[in-house]
Formats: sequence, C-alpha cells, structure tokens
Amino acid sequence: MELYELPLIEVAAKIKAKEVSPVEVTRSSLQRLEETEPALTAFVTTTPEIALEQAKIAEKEIADGNYRGPLHGIPLGVKDLYDTAGVKTTSSSAQRDTYVPEVDSVSVAKLFDAGMILIGKTHTHEFAYGATTPTSGNPWAPDRTPGGSSGGSGAAVGAGVVHVALGSDTGGSIRIPAALCGTVGLKPTYGRASRVGVASLSWSLDHVGPLSRNVIDSALVMTAMSGYDRRDPATVDRPVPDMADGIDAGVAGKKIGIPTNYYTEQIDPEAAAAAATAAAILEGLGAELVEVQIPLAEHIIPTEWAIMMPEAAAYHHDRLRHSPEKFTDEVRTLLEIGAAELATDYVNALRLRTLIQGAWRDMYDGIDVLLAPTLVGPATLRSDPFITWPDGTAEAATAAYVRYSAPANVTGLPSLSVPAAFTSGGLPLGVQILGKPFAEPEILQVGYALEQNSDVVGRIAPVTAKAA
Repeated sequence: MELYELPLIEVAAKIKAKEVSPVEVTRSSLQRLEETEPALTAFVTTTPEIALEQAKIAEKEIADGNYRGPLHGIPLGVKDLYDTAGVKTTSSSAQRDTYVPEVDSVSVAKLFDAGMILIGKTHTHEFAYGATTPTSGNPWAPDRTPGGSSGGSGAAVGAGVVHVALGSDTGGSIRIPAALCGTVGLKPTYGRASRVGVASLSWSLDHVGPLSRNVIDSALVMTAMSGYDRRDPATVDRPVPDMADGIDAGVAGKKIGIPTNYYTEQIDPEAAAAAATAAAILEGLGAELVEVQIPLAEHIIPTEWAIMMPEAAAYHHDRLRHSPEKFTDEVRTLLEIGAAELATDYVNALRLRTLIQGAWRDMYDGIDVLLAPTLVGPATLRSDPFITWPDGTAEAATAAYVRYSAPANVTGLPSLSVPAAFTSGGLPLGVQILGKPFAEPEILQVGYALEQNSDVVGRIAPVTAKAA
C-alpha cells in the first residue's frame, strides 16, 4: 500500500516513530498528483519544489527531536483564495492572475507552524461565487462536477493526493464538494477561525475550514486553525478545545434532531435514504431520535442570497467598475445584480437573519445536534449542471446544492459533512451534522461514530490519468 493511501493518523504515527520520513510521504503525494491531475485539474498551481524543501526541513526537525505533532510532515492542499507567501493566489480568476502575496493567510501560517507541507493551490469557483467549480472534475467521475466553491480541494482529497485541503464556506462551499467527492468537510462556527488573508465572498457569511479523508483529520486541522485574531473582528475570544480529544466518546444518550420539513423537500430518493440510514445507525448506537420542525424555513434561502449578493458586490466594487471584463460572465452578472440590490432589502435580510438565528436556538433546546442530508442529490454533469426533478422542472446545480447547506451559514452554526453512501451509479452522498454554537467537538463525535460504523468514509477514488 502506498503512503498516500494510509489514513493520516497512521502516516503521522510512522513519521513520529521515524519509520518513514516527511520526504517519502511528500513524494508519495506528488506521485499521486501526477497520476490524477490530468483527469481532474484540481490544482491551479502545484509547488513540488516548495513541498520537498518543507519536507526536508520537517525531516531534520523530527530527527533532532523537535516533533510538532500529528500534522508534522503531512501534505496539504490550499484553496486558491488563501494567501500563500511567494506563491501565486489567483482565486481562479483573471482578476488576480498575477497576484503573489507577501505573507501567508493566518490559517496557512498556523498549519505551517504545525509542520504541514504545501503541495499546491486548489481551484475554486471564481472568487468562490458558485457551487460547481467548472475548471475541475469529480474524482469518482471526472465528467461530473466536484461541487464548489472548494471543488479543487474536494477533488484533491477524494483522489488521495492530499489527506487534507483547505476550503471556505459561505453557502456550503466546504460541505458541497465534501459530499460530492466522498470526503469529510467541516464548516466551523462563525467566529471560530480567522479569515485574514482569505479573499472574501460575503464577510458576514464566510467561514474557513478543512476538507479531509477522515473525521479525526478535520478535528486535528480545525484545532490548529482556530483561535481569536484581533484583525478579524468576527472571531471570538474564547479557548480552543482539542477537537480530537474524546472524539470516540460515542453518541449514547444524545438527542439527534430529525427534520420533518425543509430537508425532506425536493430531494433525490437515494440521498434521503442515506440520511435515514445514518439516523438508524446513530439510534442503534444509543442515540435518541427527535423529530423537529425547521423554523422560518421559507426565509432561509432568500435571506442567504439577499445578504451574500450585495456584500460580494461591495467587496468587488473597484474590480466591477474598472475591469469587469476580467470576470467570467456568470460571476460578473451575479455581482451586477448584487450591486443593484436596495439597501433596505439588505438591512431587512440582516434583521430576518437575527430572527432565524433566534428560532434555531429555540429548536436546539430539545436536541443536541441536527442530522440532515448534506445535499439534495449527487454530482451533476459538468456539461449540464442542472438537476431535473420527477415533475419535469430543472434546477440549477448551484441553487439546488445551496438549499440544504446554506442554513448553517445563515445561522452561523457548525456543520460537519460525512460520507454516508454511494448511489447506484457509484457517486458519493453525504449527511451533515449541525451543532450548537462552538460545539465542534460534539458534531465531530457524532461524525466519528458514523465513520466507525460505516465502510464509506475514507475511501479513495480510483481515478487515474489512464482511466480518464
């Protein structure tokens, strides 16, 4: 078995015991990249020279007795929204095709401090404004979308190139590609981690977090990324728990909310069945299933878009005025619509978000976590990114995927997507666990319980350049 095929914690144990070196692990990752990249185009930029240099430094540090922890020597993919010093950061847009940051984003700097190795920058839907990432392919079926906007990260992890890749999540952009590519994806609580040095889509909805092969990987990386940063006024000054500690505590006695509306509407039967199976697994492990009604459900998506669109237009105001031709038609149109939104509509959406957040807090009085499908269905074709429902209506993939993921952004609650099943056609499906504010350890415990009682989590897609 190749090193890239092993779980992160097994590779970390081998590195710590000096059975393998970070250089060997990095070479394995780079070899896998060469095998898969022609089929997937998951990366905007690859950094083999930097990776091998970082790996040699890590190797010497460990040899000298300076082992930093389980992320030391582990390869990392970074979504191309995150600044990386000396490495081009394009946001997959012609607007930034020559931009080379001088300093690392806060999250990247923290992971470098933990000893991680940069393999490259992964593609995003342009400036994270979409859910399909047209540049990249799905590792389970390269002619299908990997989701977005962190599609390159999902593809890279799903194909086994890296154990972990960074994503961002404004309407589901970590969890959507995680579900479609068969990986774990963690969107933390709003304010848990700094977004400094990450290009914004919508500052009051943006979150940063990891996509990973296993649940414990996300726990390790999210712990390292988290913390207060005075430069990001959204971050909250509170202690950061070790999110991997007690991850195997089980779910006995936990009250699992099962929605009776919203997450049951306009959904592929196989996606609904995957969520029902996950609920049955948790019940069999001693959890109590509690039916809940999602409050103010009809207002969630209008609120998401009414906040996101003008905030995105404000962020890109100068670009939209001076170089609109450098945007893709899709993103430029969305920005122009956002710029035309009335200030009163934006303010009313902010007020409505407050009401939704309060109603969800009340819902959580009777449950510990909420369990729901991550998405309405599997990956669509890249050439035809629409879902056609039994009644004949067609829904754009971005709109369809965001429906189930956006509630966690509007509320700011932590949400973990975990692989749950594969369709009859061999495409991944996920379920998400939504928790109370700053309850990442709890949703990770639930996700870990599902992982340990399923053979779905941790699979690597068999894609290769030859197969494609």
